[in-house]
Amino acid sequence: MMKFTNEEALEYHRLKGKPGKIEVIPTKPMDTARELSLAYSPGVAVPVLAIAENPENAYEYTSKGNLVAVVSNGTAILGLGDLGPLASKPVMEGKGVLFKKFADIDVFDIEVDELDVEELIKVVAAIAPTFGGINLEDIKAPECFEVETRLKKMLDIPVFHDDQHGTAIISSAGLLNALEIVGKKIGEIKVVVNGAGASAISCSKLAIQLGVKPENLTMLDSRGVLHTEREGLNKYKKEFVIETKDRTLADAMKDADVFYGLSVADVVTQDMVKSMAKDPIIFAMANPDPEIKPELAKEVRPDCIMATGRSDYPNQVNNVLGFPFIFRGALDVRASAINDEMKLAAVKALADLTHEDVPDSVLRAYNKESMKFGREYIIPTALDPRVLLWEAPAVAQAAMDTGVARKQIDIEEYREQLAFRQGKGARVRHLIMNKAKSDGGKKRIVFAEGEETKVIRAAHRIKEEGIGTPILLGRPDVIEATIEDLSLPCCPEMFNPDDFARHEEYAKAYHDLRDRKGVTLAIARKRVRDANILGPMLVKMGDADAFISGLTVEYPDVIRPALRIHHTSKETTRAAGVYIMIVDDRVYLFTDATVNIEPSAEDLAEIACLAADYAKQLELDPQVAFLSFSNFGSTPHPLSNKVAKAVELVKKKRPDLRVDGEMQADTAVVADIIEKRYSFSEVKDANVLVFPSLESANIAYKLLARLGKVQTIGPILLGMGAPVHVLQTGDEVNDIVQIAAVAVMDAMNRK
Repeated sequence: MMKFTNEEALEYHRLKGKPGKIEVIPTKPMDTARELSLAYSPGVAVPVLAIAENPENAYEYTSKGNLVAVVSNGTAILGLGDLGPLASKPVMEGKGVLFKKFADIDVFDIEVDELDVEELIKVVAAIAPTFGGINLEDIKAPECFEVETRLKKMLDIPVFHDDQHGTAIISSAGLLNALEIVGKKIGEIKVVVNGAGASAISCSKLAIQLGVKPENLTMLDSRGVLHTEREGLNKYKKEFVIETKDRTLADAMKDADVFYGLSVADVVTQDMVKSMAKDPIIFAMANPDPEIKPELAKEVRPDCIMATGRSDYPNQVNNVLGFPFIFRGALDVRASAINDEMKLAAVKALADLTHEDVPDSVLRAYNKESMKFGREYIIPTALDPRVLLWEAPAVAQAAMDTGVARKQIDIEEYREQLAFRQGKGARVRHLIMNKAKSDGGKKRIVFAEGEETKVIRAAHRIKEEGIGTPILLGRPDVIEATIEDLSLPCCPEMFNPDDFARHEEYAKAYHDLRDRKGVTLAIARKRVRDANILGPMLVKMGDADAFISGLTVEYPDVIRPALRIHHTSKETTRAAGVYIMIVDDRVYLFTDATVNIEPSAEDLAEIACLAADYAKQLELDPQVAFLSFSNFGSTPHPLSNKVAKAVELVKKKRPDLRVDGEMQADTAVVADIIEKRYSFSEVKDANVLVFPSLESANIAYKLLARLGKVQTIGPILLGMGAPVHVLQTGDEVNDIVQIAAVAVMDAMNRK
């Protein structure tokens, strides 16, 4: 487990002078008298009357549709027991921030000082109009069953007891994948469930819905097996009574295929594990310590697949993989309930996602070199950002299919909206990806570093997602071995620079391009075996549409040979590099941070036009600001004069563009400065920033990326004679896929 002291935990909750983990933030401006009148009296009366006329309008004019109540009476707080409602508040606040972080759902935590089931139900029902959904939490069994069942019948919004269903959904996804790995059929397995509380009963019900035969499921409580001769069982336990001679956990574990532990630490012995069937599947989910530690289970049964509730072991059954995304999908179709079909859809989505290649951001978060579907990875990790895009749409679709949705949505558009919830950066990325995919994956993208693991993983995604058709330069045996090690399902097209049939044809073509630059045919034969020459030549010869390199080599070593083969585009004398910089909800283009070290005024003018035109491709309205240390001639100097000259050149050449300068950086990005001091300028809120030198641009973008936690996309090459793009050393798989999409867009625009 992660180690920390009690004082560290307390300090975390009181940090920065604002105790707790949540706050309420207005979503509308209230800075003027007019805005205040709109927010409250008299403007608020208008939506009040609209809602009174039609209650569904509450979803349009209030936060109801994105607001969940997390309700507890503190009778079953984590593994700590009945400590009362006030003591449950840190947990409920924690639940609230998880809703917000993972699914952008707002939460009010409601701690209710009430033990009586009838009164608790009345309280929750009475506050229900405020919310789009109710998440019941840490209410002890069996009262929790009654509370949830009754409220689901009474209310027309989703009611979900996460202690029951969350664990069931996540573990069921793991179960399906584990059975696939060991090759067992769910209708034939023997399952043992140790525990008979809320989670155990829900896990058992969902397992049966997935195909486990009821007679093959043995449940135990603290007194042993639930069998037909037991007396004094409540109605919830009676559902799982079976006729059996087994009385103890040791009896039940013999020849069992699956163990579900929802009980207490260390209750399972190594002898019990030894007695299980071949390839046993063990979900030891007691927290903080499992029913048996994975190392002890694997010591006696190396063939077992283990899952626990802990983050320091593989296959963590973490409820955060469930409730935020289930509520997200339910809220977005205004579901009246969360039914079994929606839960099963969540199970299937999580199980399917585990088969996909894991992003580098997830590997980094868990300090892993690799994670791939198998015995050590049967459930997605809690920090995988893709869960939102997989699970919520699946839940929403199931709600619509089963008639509990009051709002019909287009699922593909919905996925895009969910991506937008992950920030402006996700919106820009989604735009680029969608434009690339619109070509149907036809564009052929050649990668110089085809033997690199990241490039191979990216190539798989590029092909699977329909972005393009990757071609990997490298030795086929090396590439194929990596593909097998990564367990990827298919092989991309490969091209071996050291052994290809058209070597002589390519050598002669390169010689024709460079013969007056001292390149003999013998030299050409040697050079076309260099991936950073062969790649651009493949594009030149029409055997590929775009070229990408730079993951393991320096920027100039990619761009120089490409320029020698393709030169710059027509009517362009300079190539330039641009970075897309996403700051909160704003998008800026920084140029030139990669190619031109000391550009002249003429160079700056050309760079600005290239960047402005690219902004239009991103569906941005370009406002171009030329940056300097001076504001509109305030400090005459050769450097500021150069920038001012560049502005005049662009205004003459491209009167269609809004462009101005020279101006200081804060003047360019703070609209108030322009309005108050330089109202003559038509650039009021710049989004294309032209830096006076590579030095200043490179420093600015790297400082922002590192210190400002700004999202970046790039570098993107502009003005090249062909779609050639350069990676950065150390780029992650997502970055490579993104640049591939940029390259496809580039190739499409040239056609």
